[in-house]
Amino acid sequence: MQTTFTDAQLQDPGTRRANEILRSCVHCGFCTATCPTYQVLGDELDSPRGRIYLIKDMLENERVPDAKTVKHIDRCLSCLACMTTCPSGVHYMHLVDHARAYIEKHYDRPWSDRALRWLLARILPYPGRFRLALLAAKLARPLRGLIPDARLRAMLDMAPETIPPVSRNDDPQSFAPLAPRKKRVALMTGCAQKALNTDINDATIRLLTRLGCEVVVAKGAGCCGALTHHMGREEESHATAAKNIRAWTAEMDGQGLDAIVINTSGCGTTVKDYGHMFRNDALAADAARVSERTMDISELLMQLELPEGADNGLTVAYHAACSLQHGQQIKSHPKTLLKRAGFTVVEPADSHLCCGSAGTYNLMQPEISAELKARKVKTLEARQPDLIAAGNIGCMMQIGSGTELPIVHTVELLDWATGGPQPPALTAPGKQTPEVPVLR
Repeated sequence: MQTTFTDAQLQDPGTRRANEILRSCVHCGFCTATCPTYQVLGDELDSPRGRIYLIKDMLENERVPDAKTVKHIDRCLSCLACMTTCPSGVHYMHLVDHARAYIEKHYDRPWSDRALRWLLARILPYPGRFRLALLAAKLARPLRGLIPDARLRAMLDMAPETIPPVSRNDDPQSFAPLAPRKKRVALMTGCAQKALNTDINDATIRLLTRLGCEVVVAKGAGCCGALTHHMGREEESHATAAKNIRAWTAEMDGQGLDAIVINTSGCGTTVKDYGHMFRNDALAADAARVSERTMDISELLMQLELPEGADNGLTVAYHAACSLQHGQQIKSHPKTLLKRAGFTVVEPADSHLCCGSAGTYNLMQPEISAELKARKVKTLEARQPDLIAAGNIGCMMQIGSGTELPIVHTVELLDWATGGPQPPALTAPGKQTPEVPVLR
């Protein structure tokens, strides 16, 4: 794609990177075949190619974003399926992130949009506040029919029936390995996950210590910054990310770390991009070290000696989170690990398409999100599994709200198969409880 940025414009690092990305696009349109919003809406401007044209025009002309441009960019899930499909290697993630930051600086949103985005940025990254918000949503749910805004109704629907108790495993501390030590790793415990599902981090710690890892929850680490980053709120997201970089760098420079392990793939995609996010910052070198050391839990488990189990009779429908299969290009590890542990693994049709969760997308674009959820649930249930597994808390909440099948994190099943407790979701009220064997 030909661009006409001036030398003065290219002095800005974000614009310079956008120019590189735009020039790599050859207009082929392969991205439209795998873009979820294009599949639902059928509008060229709701495809990556269409959004690229809008972004190019907005940045080159340094114009104030108009409502049309903002609407179509806001509709992007950042699922990154287009990056998997693109034959030219267009790094759409960096381009759309820069466009969102530009919009945040130059576009005056309607007050209701500003209020909602402010509220989400002030609640979701903070587990304590998020817990209180979930409790308030549960209390307000009987009034759902009186609320005209679909986005506010979606916020009420997000609240789980049971808010889990606080897990002390999320506090800064170290967990000794239960076998000869192979690795010392830092576990990112996240933010929303600590309010929505404490079983995932607990299972991760049990499994890793059982396999010979010392697990550290670093003091000062918290939210990865993804939620605000994808809203274009760069200062907030970078401030949050900087805390993590300093916390993990202190561990690396202290007793050392073999890996920074993340069990929420949406966070993993962002942390692996810290090197790019901070490339022009004083923390550039440390950010690059953190990104290089970061691993999804499935990547780490592939390096450890996970015991092989006999066929346990359970069929698991594996949902590939977009942030894992497209953002990190990790596609086979979770399935390989589940099969090794004794599960029969099946995949839904169109497994490359997003479930519609996408961070805060299901709250800000509830209609499109609901359509994508319905499609995903239909394809998962068509495989007639006993349960569903995924590697991202957002996907688990989204899919779980649309099916009676239990949905659990991949690591919970691996923990169970190697001696841990049965995942609570398998016996949750209102779910189809499968016949579960005793796993060892």
